[in-house]
Amino acid sequence: QVQVVESGGGLVQSGGSLRLSCTASGSILQVYEMAWYRQAPGKQRELVGTLNNDGNTNYAAFVKGRFAIFRGNQKNTMYLQMNSLQSDDTGLYLCGVEGSTLGVVRSRYWGRGTLVTVSS
Repeated sequence: QVQVVESGGGLVQSGGSLRLSCTASGSILQVYEMAWYRQAPGKQRELVGTLNNDGNTNYAAFVKGRFAIFRGNQKNTMYLQMNSLQSDDTGLYLCGVEGSTLGVVRSRYWGRGTLVTVSS
């Protein structure tokens, strides 16, 4: 069984910063990619950015240099540093981990998300 846990969300004023973390644990053998998604109330889930096995990152256009994804020292840990937050950034931030286990060649595993609220 694979567990994905996000943390670090909270209430922040417009222009402020937050750092989210995501850790995958359990029976996962190999992680190929970790990704941040977000879902605002009444809207579809959208990709924020990805971090692959080689350490390469990609970001959605709306990030505009405000966010940064990087690895943590702990195995299978990823961070999302968010600066210059705006009210449009409010939403549930979810971590998706693409990995393999003994019984599954490759699949995506999800956490429950961490809520970010930006007040204007």
